[in-house]
Amino acid sequence: MGRRSRKRPAPPPEERREPAPAAPRTAPLSTRRRARLDEAPKPPWAPFPLVELCILGGLVLLVVGFAKGGNGGGLFAICGLALVGIASLELAIREHFAGYRSHTSLLALAAGAGTMLILGIGIGIDRVVAIAVGAVAFVVVWLALRAAFRRRTGGIAFRA
Repeated sequence: MGRRSRKRPAPPPEERREPAPAAPRTAPLSTRRRARLDEAPKPPWAPFPLVELCILGGLVLLVVGFAKGGNGGGLFAICGLALVGIASLELAIREHFAGYRSHTSLLALAAGAGTMLILGIGIGIDRVVAIAVGAVAFVVVWLALRAAFRRRTGGIAFRA
């Protein structure tokens, strides 16, 4: 018989050691600094790539708009830019509130710019006032989004 099969006497009680602590477990999915692709939130239309098709369509409209030029080309370019922007914002909102990746600055910038556009162009308030209110909106929304992401991820403020 080999050495492994022999029984060894138990050590005296004063020499007994406590068992070694268990190996550290990997951090829960929501508390890791690096987000994995398989953790990405699925949209309600999951198998259909709607966001990707919207971004592709917007890019095509942008290219057509720049190639055509003139007033008609400008309209195509603006519609393409709007389509890409809306699709990208939807993806950023979904990822941010699922705790997958932090898009705090992008979403706060969109809120601030939207506030400035509504006040400056829609209502006709003076530019300086619209910019000041937009900056305040940016800061308030940024703080709220940061707190929401921290609650979702268990305390992590940023995830790449």
